[in-house]
Amino acid sequence: MLSLVYLVYLPLLLPVLAAGTARPIAERVEPRLATWLLTLSALALAAGSGISLGVLAVAGVARLPLAGLIGDWSVGTVRTGDPVGLAEAALAGLLFTVALGAALRMLWRRMRALVAAGFEAYCLPGAGELAVVEDERPEAYALPGLPNGGSPPDPGRSRSWGRIVVSTGMLRSLDQSEREVLFAHERAHLACHHYAFVAAAHLASAANPLLRPVAAAVAYTVERWADERAATACGDRRRVAQAVGKAALAAKRHRRRRGSRLPAAALGLVAGRHGRNGRKDRKDRKDRRDPLRGAGPVPRRVAALLTPPAYLRLVPQSVTALLVGASVLCATAAARDLHHLLKIAHG
Repeated sequence: MLSLVYLVYLPLLLPVLAAGTARPIAERVEPRLATWLLTLSALALAAGSGISLGVLAVAGVARLPLAGLIGDWSVGTVRTGDPVGLAEAALAGLLFTVALGAALRMLWRRMRALVAAGFEAYCLPGAGELAVVEDERPEAYALPGLPNGGSPPDPGRSRSWGRIVVSTGMLRSLDQSEREVLFAHERAHLACHHYAFVAAAHLASAANPLLRPVAAAVAYTVERWADERAATACGDRRRVAQAVGKAALAAKRHRRRRGSRLPAAALGLVAGRHGRNGRKDRKDRKDRRDPLRGAGPVPRRVAALLTPPAYLRLVPQSVTALLVGASVLCATAAARDLHHLLKIAHG
């Protein structure tokens, strides 16, 4: 079976290409579109690689005499048309089991976290969507839950599913206009259900670790999406960039002073700690070509807010559709050929 020989392996390799294109898509595509593209492609590629591993495992099991006896098919016919060896099938079966277990574990943890966030949002003091907590650590985050924590929404403002939590330390770090930016940013997280995109991307990366760069890119694009929503609400992109940078510096100063990990971060600053490896061996000419090449998410977000948007549309969508289409097509073709082979062996 030609497709079983070749096509079954392609969905296992395509996530590598997706990981390589994740950052360019995150940087050059409009954030809302980039979030959808990256999230859906991660889920589809994870599903395709899982199907391929399952096909390889079943193809190897079908060669066993006991399987032929139980399934009532000719093992000789299966071995003639099935190129998958037992060692290869055993490895695929092991990887499939590990991937399925990791995905189920991640799903369970996310569901528990979502329920806990809902209860926490409901039980926080105060009315409306904003909850201020006494804490010197500069932090702010959005908790999904009941609309506005179960309280009546503010007049003239749409209902948002959850609450915005901000510490007194963060409020002291920002002036009034910057606080409005912070609230608009976190309100965008709730209104657009960004936690669902991040959870879906992490679920895909748990099932296939090769997709971790894609999940990291989704965590970045939802922050960019919220930045753009805040800029639209405030009408001043430079003010949003200033608030992002100022909040980042406040969190960094506290982290250095206390030496503790920031548990929750304003404007997605936890993601800002990723993407830096501290190496100094990059070539200067590459840095001159792309000054933000080694920068973390926060400097890249600030730079994006300070420059006019120049997004690509057709090329990233075409590349994403090609990768996803190829993965789904190859996985389903391999599964179809295996089913056809077993029908022949059974008849």
